[in-house]
Amino acid sequence: MSMQCSDVEEGGGAVESPPPPSSSSSSLRLRSIESTLVIRQLPSHGLSFQLWPAAAALVALLDNPPISISSLFVSTSGRLRLLELGSGTGLVGIAAAALLGADVTVTDLAHVLPNLQFNINANAASLALRGGVVKAAHLPWGDLQRMEDLDLDLEYDVILGSDVVYHDHLYDPLIQTLRFFLLGNGNGNGKRKSGVFLMAHLKRWKKESAFFRKARKFFDVQAVHTDSPVNGSRLGVTVYKFVRKELAIAC
Repeated sequence: MSMQCSDVEEGGGAVESPPPPSSSSSSLRLRSIESTLVIRQLPSHGLSFQLWPAAAALVALLDNPPISISSLFVSTSGRLRLLELGSGTGLVGIAAAALLGADVTVTDLAHVLPNLQFNINANAASLALRGGVVKAAHLPWGDLQRMEDLDLDLEYDVILGSDVVYHDHLYDPLIQTLRFFLLGNGNGNGKRKSGVFLMAHLKRWKKESAFFRKARKFFDVQAVHTDSPVNGSRLGVTVYKFVRKELAIAC
């Protein structure tokens, strides 16, 4: 969970700080490649430094995807290119790169990037198994200059996000960002930058319906997978697929 280059950094770069006393590490097994990711969390630093249910659910789905999910990850340029919004600890983006052998750009706000890069570096062995590459980038949602700098006139095959619908004041900036990458110039008449946005979401409040209502003005939004509730939760994580409206039938 989170959001957001001045600089785009290759996995393996040294952008890390000594772990504070409040840090903890979580392990997640990727069964399809028989490897384990280790993710550092810094709970005292805020929401962006913690693991959340939707991230784990999306990784589990990528590790054992039904055809409706695996069919989305098709490259338009020879090598699969993914963009993750609000990467937080980086679990989803790192796992996607490791599982799919993809080039993944994970993004968030500037203060989140050191821990994000730490986790990229820590999982270099898992990434190497299938040749996955992860870069970390600064991307405030809705920042046109940052989005243009990041895009570099290249298309992303899939955009990923988990638990990004959280703060209501970020609904509009998130939709602006999705419009840029999915619709090209924001209204669907420009160059397509990505085919689909795959978002894992755990519903918490009624106010979240405002985000989906706004998003449906520009995108076809479909629930493609729902987990059973766990740990006493009333609802399970739902994974949604967003595509531009004219692609809805084809997808």
